[in-house]
Amino acid sequence: MRIATHFRYALAALAAAGLTAAQAAAQSPLTLDDAVARALKQNPATRGAEAARREASERSRQARAGWLPRLDLTETWQRGNQPVFVFGSILAQRSFTEANFAIDALNHPDPVSNFRTGISVDQLVFDGVRTRSANRSAAIGEEIADAGSRDTAAMLRLGATTAFGEVLMAQANRAAAAAALESAEEDVRRAERRRDAGLATEADVLAVKVHLAQIRERQIGAASRETVARLQLNQLMGEPLDARFELQPPSPAEVAPPPMADLEAEALANRPDVARAAAQERLARESITAARSGFYPQAAVQGVYEFNGGTFADRASAWTVGAVLRWNIFGGFADSARLGEAKAATERARAERDRQESAARVDVRTAVARLEDARARVEVGRLTVAQARESQRIVRDRFDAGLAPVNDLLRSAMAVLDADSHQTAAAIDVLISAALLERARGR
Repeated sequence: MRIATHFRYALAALAAAGLTAAQAAAQSPLTLDDAVARALKQNPATRGAEAARREASERSRQARAGWLPRLDLTETWQRGNQPVFVFGSILAQRSFTEANFAIDALNHPDPVSNFRTGISVDQLVFDGVRTRSANRSAAIGEEIADAGSRDTAAMLRLGATTAFGEVLMAQANRAAAAAALESAEEDVRRAERRRDAGLATEADVLAVKVHLAQIRERQIGAASRETVARLQLNQLMGEPLDARFELQPPSPAEVAPPPMADLEAEALANRPDVARAAAQERLARESITAARSGFYPQAAVQGVYEFNGGTFADRASAWTVGAVLRWNIFGGFADSARLGEAKAATERARAERDRQESAARVDVRTAVARLEDARARVEVGRLTVAQARESQRIVRDRFDAGLAPVNDLLRSAMAVLDADSHQTAAAIDVLISAALLERARGR
């Protein structure tokens, strides 16, 4: 998967924060590619997108049925003494006799039964390209459903990557807080020794203990954020919420993105939202064709073969063939209104396509800028962490020698913790920014 090549760049910063690949691979390490693959396979959104594709496919089958003949089989039974019904039924059964011409028999016939089996065939000949337009619209609908499926996959990739990175960041912050906690406990002991030696006051010791409590609070907060991030990751992967995976950070690697013009061209060609907007525009144009078909006549041929009888077993056959031509002359201006509606919908779809293409270009440029910024912050973070730790060492030595106040000691300790946190955040931002760029490109 291409996204992973960008993400390996962040490992060094994560390792500096106390999270190494060896620690993450305790039992069954979960890689970023594994997390994305599980999300694509097991998340309910994937099943929903696949169902939408099947829906569109079945609609295409329905549209193609308009080209095929319609065959109906009907079986009816009627009984009555209504004169017209009796006269027609006897004729259809081919059992009419001279006695049936009697005036009394015509006016007051005895009730008769008629069993009728009919087989009818209707074949459309011409409907003003309405059926052809319906087939094209259904095919475009399949394209829209496919674009929706790809968009769902892209959102799941980005979501899984973001959640994966959030877990890594929470783990790194928790590890950094644990390391800072050990340093803070040592600072408490150092302050107590200086107090006992008369070189510091009880207020200095209390200030260091407050700092220790703040570090513990950070550690608890990091653990809480890790729990929430793991819940989100498990939900995206379609795994049980209580499942716990040891994550394996990607290996560091830096891949420069292609030129901006190539990225934008790739985005316009591959992004599902752009493809969906373009398909919606074509669908709207097709609705104009369908609306115009209302001004044309419709023609069809029909054929009926039937069996009529006074009993179920005794039947007489007959057949009828014919043709139908229908042309609506006036329908209250409904056809012209439908045509106007279709034209307005086409304009709206064209505007939406332009908006999506512009948004795609903005997304690409934003993702590239964010990725470059994150990588730069990772480099700055490494230097900042090194400087903060060296400064903390110097301040501790000065504090032990009675040359630095306790406030300098606390500031240096917090500076190290903040530098670790910022470096980790920048490293995870590389992961997420690379995922955003991949999605912006339509991958």
